[in-house]
Amino acid sequence: MKRFNFKIIFQLMGILLLFNGGFMLVSGIVSWYFDDGALTGVLLAGMITLVTGLVLRFATKGFEKKIKKREGYLVVTLGWITMSLSGALPYVFTGAIPVFTDAFFETMSGYTTTGASIINDIEIMPKSILFWRSTTHWIGGMGIIVLAIAILPLLGIGGMQMFAAEAPGPSADKMHPRITDTAKRLWFLYFGLTLTEAILLKFAGMGYFDAINHAMSTLSTGGFSTKNASVAYWNNQPLIQYIIIFFMFVAGTNFVLSYFAVKGKFAKFMADEEFKYYLIAVLSIGLMTTLVVYYYADVSIDPTEIQLIAHPKVYGEFESSFRHALFQVIAVITTTGFVSADFTIWSPFLTVMFFIMMFLGASAGSTAGGVKIVRHIIMIKNGFLEFKRSLHPNGIIPVRYNEKTVTRGIVFNIMAFFILYLIIFAIGSLVFSFMGVDFMTSVGAAASSLGNVGPAFGDLSPVNNYSSLPPFGKIWSSMLMLCGRLELFTVLIIFTPYFWRNS
Repeated sequence: MKRFNFKIIFQLMGILLLFNGGFMLVSGIVSWYFDDGALTGVLLAGMITLVTGLVLRFATKGFEKKIKKREGYLVVTLGWITMSLSGALPYVFTGAIPVFTDAFFETMSGYTTTGASIINDIEIMPKSILFWRSTTHWIGGMGIIVLAIAILPLLGIGGMQMFAAEAPGPSADKMHPRITDTAKRLWFLYFGLTLTEAILLKFAGMGYFDAINHAMSTLSTGGFSTKNASVAYWNNQPLIQYIIIFFMFVAGTNFVLSYFAVKGKFAKFMADEEFKYYLIAVLSIGLMTTLVVYYYADVSIDPTEIQLIAHPKVYGEFESSFRHALFQVIAVITTTGFVSADFTIWSPFLTVMFFIMMFLGASAGSTAGGVKIVRHIIMIKNGFLEFKRSLHPNGIIPVRYNEKTVTRGIVFNIMAFFILYLIIFAIGSLVFSFMGVDFMTSVGAAASSLGNVGPAFGDLSPVNNYSSLPPFGKIWSSMLMLCGRLELFTVLIIFTPYFWRNS
C-alpha cells in the first residue's frame, strides 16, 4: 500500500521556502535603507531560497491534494527544519555568523521562539541581520498558533484534542468553522498587536527600529533583542518595560480568547479556566518575587554594571523591585526570555523558583512554549481525584475542565506528554554533561531549550549566551528546541518503527 504522498510534502516545503525567501527580500530592503553593507549576502540568500522553493513546486506538479496524518507529522517537523536550514543562509552569506552550525542554532532558536543566542556583540550586527533575527521569531510565533489552532487538533497530537474542544478549535461556537478563516483572523490579530506594541514603544521613547524588532520578539514570545543588555538597556525608562510586560502577558494568552476580547466577548475570556490560573500564577509569583527581591536579595554588585545586570535593589525602590520581578516572572512563564535583570543572583530560593517556572509555560493556543498551564491543571485535578477514587473504587469520577468532562484518553495523553517531557529533559541534561558541561549549565540548557525559554543558569545565565557550548551542544540544543516547540509527539513519532510501516 502506498503510505506517503511525498509530492504534497515537497510541494508544501516549496511553499514554505517561497515564504521564507520573500521575508529575506524584505530584510534586503532594510539593508538597502540603512546601507549596512549586508545587502549582497541577504539578497543572495533570498534568491537561493526562492529558486529552491520554485524548483520544488514545479517538480511536484499534479500532486494529490489530500494530506493524511503521517504526511501531517512529516510536514510539520520537516517544515521547521527546512525553514531553519534556509533561514541560516543570511547569517552565513553576510558573514554575521560565518560558521553554519552557529547560524543554524541562531535560526532554530528564532523559529522556535526560544531566543537563545550565540552572538557575543549584538549591537555591531548589520541592521538587516537584526531584523532577520526578529523576523524568524515573528514567523515562528504565528506558525505555532496556526499549528495549535488548525493542524495539531486534526492530528490528535499531545493532548491537543483538549485545546480543540475548548477555546482554540475551529468549531461553530468558537470562531469560525473553516480552518483557513480561523488562521486568517489570528494572523490579523497577531499583526495588529505587533503594530500596536511597536507604536506604543516608539512613543515611550524607543527608536522606531528597536520598537519594531522588540514588538516582533514580544508577540512571538521570542526574546531576541537589538541590544547586548536586552531590555535592561531601557532600565531607566520604566514605561517601555511596562509596555513589554503587558504584551508579553497578552502573547502568553490563548490567541482565540484574545480575539474574543477584541470582539468584546469578555464573558468567554474571563470564564476560561486556564486564563484564570495563568493570571493567578503571574500575579502571585510576581508578588512573591517582588518581596524577596526587595527585602532579601543580595545587593553586592558593581554599580557600574547596573545597566546590564539591572539589580532592582540597587535602586532602593519598591517600584523597581516590582517592575523587574514582574518582568522576569512573565518573561520566563511565557518563555519570552527578555532580560531586565539577572534573576540568577537574586537568591537561591528564587533561582529554584525560576527553574520550576521553566516547566510551567503559559496558555495553550499562545506563542509560548513549555508544558502549558492547561496540562498542569488537568494533571493536578486528576491527581486529587485519585484520592476520591481510592475511597469510591466503583464510582465514575471524571476530571472536569471549563465545566466539561475530560475523557480518559485525553488525561492519559497529557500524562504521557509530561512523562516524556521529563524523560527528554533528563536525557538532554545527561548529554550536555557528557560533553563536559557543568551541572547547573547542563540542567539549565536542557530545561531552557526544551521549554523554549532562552536564558538559563550557570554559563547560560541572563548575562551570558550559548556561544560557550561545544558545536554538538548547539546542535543538541537546537533539537531540544524543535522537540519542545512542536509538542514532543510531532517529532518523536517519526522515530518510531510503526510510523514507517505500511500496516
